Amino acid sequence: MQVVVLAGGVGSRLRPWTNQIPKPLLPMLDKTLLERVVEGVPSDLVDEVIVAGGYKIDMIRQYFADADVDFDVTIIPEDEPLGTGGALANCSDIVSGTFACFNGDIVSSLDVTPMIELHKINGGIGTLALWEVEDPTRFGIVGLDEDSRITQFKEKPKKEEVFSNLINAGSYILEDDIFDFMHDGKHSIERDVFPVLATEGKLNGLQFDGYFVDAGTPESWSEGVQECIRKKRFSSGEVCGGSWFSNPMAKVTEGARVVGSMVEGNVGIGKSEVIESTILSGSLVGDNSVLSSCLIGRNATIGNNCNLEGVVVDHNSVIPPETNQIGGKWLSQQLD
Repeated sequence: MQVVVLAGGVGSRLRPWTNQIPKPLLPMLDKTLLERVVEGVPSDLVDEVIVAGGYKIDMIRQYFADADVDFDVTIIPEDEPLGTGGALANCSDIVSGTFACFNGDIVSSLDVTPMIELHKINGGIGTLALWEVEDPTRFGIVGLDEDSRITQFKEKPKKEEVFSNLINAGSYILEDDIFDFMHDGKHSIERDVFPVLATEGKLNGLQFDGYFVDAGTPESWSEGVQECIRKKRFSSGEVCGGSWFSNPMAKVTEGARVVGSMVEGNVGIGKSEVIESTILSGSLVGDNSVLSSCLIGRNATIGNNCNLEGVVVDHNSVIPPETNQIGGKWLSQQLD
């Protein structure tokens, strides 16, 4: 089947990382985020991935032109922000039949096979993956009957409007009939389409277990990395001490402590602590520094005796010795 990935955003929550690299191409272990998103569909069912994107699409197109992947990639550009509904509607000319659709941030344990089976049994226009949370006010919630049909859908309800703890997990099996309920231009699937389909009894829902991460923020990015490590979602590299190294011979000084982290190739780590952080290729970490919950861009240099917590460090940055920072960003031109 075809798989549509809604990846139109600029990745503002992961800036400055995404100033140079579009979010779909950010590496999560040995695959890009976009490939992680598509993993929910068994590879033998995927024959084309359609990326609805509006940011650095030439980079995405070139990457997949060169990459060794098992599916064709088609880019459908957004000339202006269209929202989730407009972005999907923009793909209507090339999408046909039953297809999968994913939000471009989702890293989860979802296997769409049971969703496809439910979709065939119940019929309708869409089947949504559902996840249970304690506080559903940041999400779209659904009411579900005993036959797994969605009876109502409410996007980001107020506390007094909450009728369910089952949320929309951003992963769908859809029929191309959905385009009859959509229009050109900017609109939202969650606000403008799903509530109507729920009212008409045309949506199904299936809860899944395991893990569900919206990897679009620095905090959730690290959570996604750790889940991929725990579930061994990689085919190259090696795990040591609960951290994944793309090169098992990484230059890690004896006495360094690297925990729950992702370390790409050509990285050097002095006698320092790296905790639940991601360090991209070509970066160097000096001695006696502590990096906790940080995202370190490509070819960055972290000096000695630094203490960084929850900082997103730009590519090509140079952080001088003795730097202390909690939260926020470090831009590559910060010292200019």
